[in-house]
Amino acid sequence: MTPKLAIDGGTPVRSNFLPYGRQSVTEDDIQTVQNVLRSDYLTTGPAVASFESGLKQVASVDHAVAVSSGTAALHAMYASAGIGDSDEVIVPIITFAATANAAAYLGARPVFADVDPATLLIDMESIDRLISPATKAIVGVDFAGQSVNYDAIYKLVGDRDITVMADAAHSLGGARDGLPCGSLADASTFSFHPVKHVAAGEGGAVVTSDPEIAAKSIQFRNHGISADHSQRAASNSWEYEITDLGFNYRMSDIHCALGESQLSRLAGNVAERQRIAEKFDSEFASLDGIIPLVTERGNSNAYHIYVVKIDSTVFKVGRAEFFAALRAENIGVNVHYIPVGWHPVYDGSAYDRGSCPNGEALYEQIITLPLWPGMTNDDLSDVVTAVKKVAEAYKR
Repeated sequence: MTPKLAIDGGTPVRSNFLPYGRQSVTEDDIQTVQNVLRSDYLTTGPAVASFESGLKQVASVDHAVAVSSGTAALHAMYASAGIGDSDEVIVPIITFAATANAAAYLGARPVFADVDPATLLIDMESIDRLISPATKAIVGVDFAGQSVNYDAIYKLVGDRDITVMADAAHSLGGARDGLPCGSLADASTFSFHPVKHVAAGEGGAVVTSDPEIAAKSIQFRNHGISADHSQRAASNSWEYEITDLGFNYRMSDIHCALGESQLSRLAGNVAERQRIAEKFDSEFASLDGIIPLVTERGNSNAYHIYVVKIDSTVFKVGRAEFFAALRAENIGVNVHYIPVGWHPVYDGSAYDRGSCPNGEALYEQIITLPLWPGMTNDDLSDVVTAVKKVAEAYKR
């Protein structure tokens, strides 16, 4: 007999709520932050440069520019590539809104590409159809933790003056064909939000081997000022110039110190994410109607999130009912993401509904299950038990 669902008055699988993601903070992390608080610098000090050095090594690039958030990183990267009024920036329809919004901040027009149904990565045929004389950049999103095929994007671009960029907020610590995420495009961005691989509280970075993008990003994060305080101190001068409009997007030493401490455990945390994902893959392989995303050949998936598709032909309810039922079992499922073009700021102007049929259909099917390195085996077992319980109850 199928157990009664909690949403119908049955006993939940868990007695307490399991979030879809959360930070893991160690005593070493806490001590590192305390050391900064006792130092002479709370911001714009040595911890920033040290964190940037670690990021360069992990991403295998020449430059890393730490900023105050992943959104700030996108804004800085786009601005430093010269994106502005009348330009078009191709982004996938399934991503967090910041990927598109940061282009709009600069007066550019986000153009939404469809996604591949198996991976939710940006679709190459869709990109090819959308490239126009106004296209200034193409931005891949390493959705859920695996890299876009940037080589394929470069082949589509050919000799046209189009910058290829990566929103790699999900893929820090991952790789494609042995090359680290962050090194696969002209420039890439990371995020250090608490649910990401490196939880600095808040923060982001632009990583690149292009010296011009790096230099402009450094200036952009500091009001557009041509020389920072350390350069002025070295020359024994107070003078500086603002040559372009910039923002206060600096990342503090407090956040950078925490980020660097977290970065030291990145490889182990990614391996743990991969272990959990492999367990889910194994458990759901024979569960009718629950379809994990495919990881493309050559990708080392960093698994920021674990997403499955709910096959509506198998169940008598849709994703919304599945979501509510799992939440009632105290499994903190989520949805990543509402199609960006559906938000009122874009709907009817920058995006026509129906133009990305894969992404729109997949949005109605996808659900994100809990996955983070601090999950216990009991936590993992509870997720699997709850998914199977709900699937059995709702099966046609």
